[in-house]
Amino acid sequence: MSYFIAEVSSNHSRDLSRALEFVEVAADIGCDAVKFQLFKIDKLFAAEILSKSKKHRNRQDWELPLEFVPYLAERCKNRGIHFSCTPFYLDAVAELEPFIDFYKIASYELLWDDLHSLCAQTGKPVMISTGMAEMPEIIHAVNVLKSNGCQEPTVLHCTSAYPTPYGEANLAAIETIRAATNCTVGWSDHTVNEGVIHRAVNRWDAKVIEFHLDIEGQGEEFEGGHCWLPDQIKPVIEAVKCGSAADGDGVKTPTVSEMPDRDWRADPMDGLRPFKHIRKVFKG
Repeated sequence: MSYFIAEVSSNHSRDLSRALEFVEVAADIGCDAVKFQLFKIDKLFAAEILSKSKKHRNRQDWELPLEFVPYLAERCKNRGIHFSCTPFYLDAVAELEPFIDFYKIASYELLWDDLHSLCAQTGKPVMISTGMAEMPEIIHAVNVLKSNGCQEPTVLHCTSAYPTPYGEANLAAIETIRAATNCTVGWSDHTVNEGVIHRAVNRWDAKVIEFHLDIEGQGEEFEGGHCWLPDQIKPVIEAVKCGSAADGDGVKTPTVSEMPDRDWRADPMDGLRPFKHIRKVFKG
């Protein structure tokens, strides 16, 4: 069964009540986990960029306050879903360790071995996204994680375009990554297209689906066109999970719901329904 992660990103607006509402919504729509991002703008972009770009400096307004983390973790625990957060600076790994269920490394940090090593050395599970990457880069990142103690990383195929044209999803790469890394592989979605989600799960066996979530279309990133709203993604999650539950165990035998009609099949002696022993006791 696929594991669904709601990515809040910067849609929390630095408001604790709103951030907690994301946890509630993620749980209500059937997610298995909710994920935030922990960054500091001066540790995300080089000084040469910040000094010249007001647009990049303004992303300071997107920072998740560190003091929110314990409250988010507790709310996730209370709602029965996992809590994750992406560390974007090295000290964030230790700051998050007491609270998260797993680390998620972003596509933009795929090449940063030091970050991978620190996450893996905690013993926590690690997921890593692979947008913009080539296979040698992915294999190297996986090897760094494994050599530092994370023996079963999860790799998410991803196209880092916001939004992603569905024709550029390249879902077949899920199998390419799986074959090359021998890892669990999923899909990090930026298409906001339910057909893509279903195809990733049903054709390419994506074990994890990550998607960007907004509550009502007022989040910082919603205008980018890569965020799902709850009423859009909830039926997709329900359909995928119902479909997975329908797989069964493959043993062909009558189900519980079939048993009452089993003796109402045509009797092999005369081809009439039901079996003769039922006819003898039938009272109408």
